[in-house]
Amino acid sequence: MRAHRSRLITIATLLLLVTGLAAGLTALLRTPGGTADDARGPAPKGAEQIDLSREVADYTSRFGPDRGYLPPGRSDREDIATAIGLLLDGHRKQAEERLSQQDFTVRTVFDRPSGHRYAEVADRTDSAVTPRGWGRVYLDLDHRPSWSVQVPHPGFDLGTEQLGVRVLRGSPGGILVIAGAHRKAGVGNSADVAHRLDTVFHAVCAELARRGMPGIQVHGFAASAVPGYDVVASTGAGSAGRQDGRDLADALRGHGFRVCRAWARSCPLEGRTNVQGRVADADHVPFLHVEFSPEVRAGGRPADRAAAAIAEITRRWAGTPVTH
Repeated sequence: MRAHRSRLITIATLLLLVTGLAAGLTALLRTPGGTADDARGPAPKGAEQIDLSREVADYTSRFGPDRGYLPPGRSDREDIATAIGLLLDGHRKQAEERLSQQDFTVRTVFDRPSGHRYAEVADRTDSAVTPRGWGRVYLDLDHRPSWSVQVPHPGFDLGTEQLGVRVLRGSPGGILVIAGAHRKAGVGNSADVAHRLDTVFHAVCAELARRGMPGIQVHGFAASAVPGYDVVASTGAGSAGRQDGRDLADALRGHGFRVCRAWARSCPLEGRTNVQGRVADADHVPFLHVEFSPEVRAGGRPADRAAAAIAEITRRWAGTPVTH
């Protein structure tokens, strides 16, 4: 009887020890510097830990109309796009030298929530009193980049920049291209990168299309602009992405969204004058132009569902060799 009681006491003591260890670990994870994000472990050597969502939110929060944009020259655009190509080809040192001449930096970042490494290409003038507004690029370093998600109107189409981050995280091999200024920041429509050939944003997207990389461009519409729909899905000026567009529309519908399909009916905001779409069409590369309602772009579960639907397409792109 005494031996039995001793065994019970030993078991109870062990259970208390296990419970205490679990509670201590939980407390550690909840303390500053020990968040759940950090549970993935430390950043790889040479990478700076960030939360990409917060990084992009901080970057785009500075954007505003009538300020923060300087049109780039032709050599500026070509040099930056060429440097992105060098990065894609694995020539990082050469890319950094070329970008440095344009006052751009390259750093390796570790996105804690996703556990992925990215190369961040950023304009040094972003934090200056008078930023040029030439944009940023994030390239997947853990997989061979093979597709892009493009955000041409951050700060104007509210929430599209965060939707872009969700899409990048959703599939391997992605490249996130973000315009560097509010759509109304420049003189006339000079900062409206979706409709201008003379921007850094366009030069980078054109370089990706030239390499055969399909892309999805995310936009936003006002609630009153497209009554009865949550999403307008289009292939822009081309048809190379028609099957991808159909599949995306089906995936979005499967996630509970009402989708206007521009190839099947007349929809507002079809993006047929979008210049990135026209370049992709000339290179016979799939391009999807997708407009989202305010509710979807507001974040939370609707944005997660939209990103999950898009991932059904981008994962397929990630598994398809780039042929150009």
